[in-house]
Amino acid sequence: MKPKRHHPLKSTLLGFCALTGALALTGRASALDFGNEGEFSLTGFAQVTLTTQGNYCGNCQVADVSVNRQLRSADFIIPNVKYDTAALTNWQVQPYLGYKRDLGNGLKLNALVSQRWRQGTVNGVKDANEKRYNGLVDVPGYEYESNIAISHEDHGSVRIGHMTTRSWSLADFPYGTQAGLASAWGSSGAGYGMLGSAVRVGSPVLDVAGGDLFLEATYDQGNTKFTRLKPQLIEIYAQYHRGDLVLDMVLQQGVNGGPGSWGHAPFEALTGAPSDDYAKQVDGSYLLASGNEQMIAMVLGRYQLTSQLEASAGVRYNKWSGANHVWSQNAQQSIAFNVDYNTTANLGYSAESVDVLLGLRYRSGPWVFGTGMVLLGTAQTSNPEERGQRNWAVFNTINVNYDFGQGLQFESNLGSVAYGRKGLAPLSMPGNAAFSNVDSRVTQQGAWLTLGLVYAF
Repeated sequence: MKPKRHHPLKSTLLGFCALTGALALTGRASALDFGNEGEFSLTGFAQVTLTTQGNYCGNCQVADVSVNRQLRSADFIIPNVKYDTAALTNWQVQPYLGYKRDLGNGLKLNALVSQRWRQGTVNGVKDANEKRYNGLVDVPGYEYESNIAISHEDHGSVRIGHMTTRSWSLADFPYGTQAGLASAWGSSGAGYGMLGSAVRVGSPVLDVAGGDLFLEATYDQGNTKFTRLKPQLIEIYAQYHRGDLVLDMVLQQGVNGGPGSWGHAPFEALTGAPSDDYAKQVDGSYLLASGNEQMIAMVLGRYQLTSQLEASAGVRYNKWSGANHVWSQNAQQSIAFNVDYNTTANLGYSAESVDVLLGLRYRSGPWVFGTGMVLLGTAQTSNPEERGQRNWAVFNTINVNYDFGQGLQFESNLGSVAYGRKGLAPLSMPGNAAFSNVDSRVTQQGAWLTLGLVYAF
């Protein structure tokens, strides 16, 4: 008698149905307030998704999947590998524990703690691309929120601690999420997304030209043990709200943070080892001879065309200084960005690019219909070696969601990606198969269908 064959798609469907039932039962819950006069609150979200992925290749790259795409060793594909259809699952949960207290005289004290946990599988097996996590914490060593603030309605606010940047958080939600492209828009580009020792100062709401204007400045000093190549991040944020129009503007500059194009990345230092700051090579030169600088300027907007129809758009300018390829024995890591590997110097070159987001949403009762597009553009650079600067990518989605009420929502997403050419992915992408699991080195297009449930409490 032959044993029954385990079918990964069938098992993931069963798991999806079980989680659907569990979330449906909890859908009657709501945010929890407790403590003296409700000073504490517990909110957050839980999400589970099932994806049927076309043109998936889980073992195409010769090097380990965790190798930085900026290294030449990560360029090569195993000969004669084949794409296939795969069943992917993912769950994530993020609670927010808040505290608020009225201090009198218009002063208020607030504190917030939050972390995200997640896990994914491919055909019922743990996703190999998540091996770097070494657990369920989304970004090890970093908390999404762990901060305290004091505010006054007439004088603004000051917040100190761990927090996310506006460049990532706004791009992720509401703009990217509502277009069905949260990762493709929020986790790409030259920005940083998580801060570990930040100070954020916000203005009171100002009455400007018949609308409301809010201004904010954030500073993070990164790892203070680096003293020669000191890390420093400055972000300026402005939001203008008038009638049915909302405009969000972000300018961020990061100096001596880790080089890359993962817009969700933590900001800390050039490497994970402070001893690298003054480490020298055999010829007496500094190991980190030069630093790294990355900058973005982004404008996002939403406009309520009718009571049911909303349009959104965004444009982002990215600039990288480039980073020389260096291997850190102390940190056991390489740093590099846009490097010419045809010379022994392994020099990094500066680059600039522009990315675009478009979205449209229509609401009819509990139904929400939407479509979105993200264009990650080609880059301008003097690097004579092709590192993806001549490539572009277009992500498109069609979304149909149903709101059950009480915080529970069904989501569906039909998506596709098209690359300008077969080869290394655009510089705005952190990996050659990022955001879609479709590798630009093997094929120019791919598609997927995702079904999911999200519960906001």
